[in-house]
Amino acid sequence: MIEYPLLLEEFQHLLKANALKFTKQRELVLKFLYENEGHYTPEDIYTLLKQQYPNINIGIATVYRTLSLLETSHIASSISFGVQGKKYELGLKEHHDHLICSKCGKIIEFYDETIEQIQEEVAKKFNFKMTDHTMKIVGLCENCQ
Repeated sequence: MIEYPLLLEEFQHLLKANALKFTKQRELVLKFLYENEGHYTPEDIYTLLKQQYPNINIGIATVYRTLSLLETSHIASSISFGVQGKKYELGLKEHHDHLICSKCGKIIEFYDETIEQIQEEVAKKFNFKMTDHTMKIVGLCENCQ
């Protein structure tokens, strides 16, 4: 994975290209995703940052806007939960897919070469140039069954 100083430099260029100022609050959102495994709602990130940095004034709108910018630039990625919103993770990890428990919300990341090959074959069959894909399997985890 990319080292944090290089990612931070890329983020600073991204902000400048979008005529946005580099702020400590925006950096903390990026740093949070970099340092924490898992999938987080903007509200989770906001709450955890407020707890971790009580002396820094950060607003929920800053978290949302920063996540949107990071997602647009493929630094972050999200999984949509419909009316429940999105959960974000660092988008620079190796490709993986997700199993999502519809009862407790647990997310299990996995990679399966056979599934990847079948997706390529399906795209080829329909003369479709696949540039990206997301697989989300929804069901019940072992504990909720």
